[in-house]
Amino acid sequence: MDILISNADLLLTLSEHGVLRNASIVVEENEIIDFGKSYEIERKYGRNFDYVIDARGMIVVPGFIQTHVHLVQTIFRGLADDLSLLDWLGKRILPMEARISAEGVYYSSLLACIELLMSGTTTIVDFGSVRHQEKVFEAIRDSGIRAFSGKIIMDMGDSFVPEELIEDYKEALSSSVNLLKRWNGFEGRIWYAFSPRFVLSCSEECLRETAYVAREHNALIQTHASENKDEVKLVREIIGINNVEYLHKVGLTGRDVILAHCIWIDDYEMEILYRTKTNVAHCPSANMKLGSGIARVPEMLERGINVTIGADGAPCNNNLDVFTEMRHASLIQKARLTDPEVLPADKVLRMATVNGAKALGISDIGSIRKGSKADLVLISLKDINVNPFTRLHDPYSVIVYSAKASNVRYTIVNGKIVVAGGRPKINLYNLIEKVCDVASKLAEEIFDEN
Repeated sequence: MDILISNADLLLTLSEHGVLRNASIVVEENEIIDFGKSYEIERKYGRNFDYVIDARGMIVVPGFIQTHVHLVQTIFRGLADDLSLLDWLGKRILPMEARISAEGVYYSSLLACIELLMSGTTTIVDFGSVRHQEKVFEAIRDSGIRAFSGKIIMDMGDSFVPEELIEDYKEALSSSVNLLKRWNGFEGRIWYAFSPRFVLSCSEECLRETAYVAREHNALIQTHASENKDEVKLVREIIGINNVEYLHKVGLTGRDVILAHCIWIDDYEMEILYRTKTNVAHCPSANMKLGSGIARVPEMLERGINVTIGADGAPCNNNLDVFTEMRHASLIQKARLTDPEVLPADKVLRMATVNGAKALGISDIGSIRKGSKADLVLISLKDINVNPFTRLHDPYSVIVYSAKASNVRYTIVNGKIVVAGGRPKINLYNLIEKVCDVASKLAEEIFDEN
């Protein structure tokens, strides 16, 4: 499809091109082939396109990138509130993950993808599922989102991991490789990510072998690290060293690794992250809701660590809105450091775009250049919550501090319009009805037993 985005009030390229006013963008197939002043673009290309979007009263930005989400958990939203991390996992989330059906995995993942797209997130790193991972990929395929995902690997954790979720790591890795062969590179927007859950649920052999197999296939690796004080204490008691230090020892640091959270790390661990160029996914809303703490994001960025943004899962957030995450990411640091100038809006917006692309090793998303993938979001400037907006206002601040998911009018992924006029290209009523039916049956089954 050829698309003309015409007469946008503002275009935030997040590249060397800076901010353009009264701008238009030309999309052919899945690429941005040109952009610039609207009168120049129209004179050069005319208006003979398959689809023309009148973007007057809108800001155009690169698609947002969330580097840590749990699609399969969306169906558990509201069923695990007001618990600390280990209780949240052991008493609610893992038992539900152990019992969810293939149908439940599909509809939970599809609902999450649509919620993400409607808030302007075009690329995700999803933590997948132990069971029915192929259904996660099918939902990603059907939604149109760009995604990395992979089967969760856990080979231990009897005290809090249900036996249905514990697998021999060799079998889990074999299944992972088969899934990679089926899905990696699908339509140029689905990629595999090896996903050992965290240190307390994975043996040393499991972690070492996962790192080896992932690199053998040139794939992304993701895991959780130092999210909670109790988790860190247990790791230190069992292993004898801190979380990130141990992950480094077993090969789970590097440019191809995303560590979610990294709240309770010391300066030595921070130095490991910097030296190894390991990426960090910051999930501020989930960290606050679970009472886990506040990551030292400004210090990490100052050190040169690549920090990105993620909503985590719906049961610990309880939404997947990237605008909420950006706002919280900035505000909690201002409160923590009692410094209103720390982590300003433009830096936070880069965490949700440019830094995300860097973590994924993809140079043609996260910013707008000629030849970039056509992952774009159009945000209304006409809604009440973003006004007044004049030439005197900072557009970065408007996006990070004022805008919401409801302000997104169009979301384009890989050159395809997946949200138009604020509505997805799917029957939302039918999807919600199906999800509620599956969620109700699952919750009744779980809670009746308890």
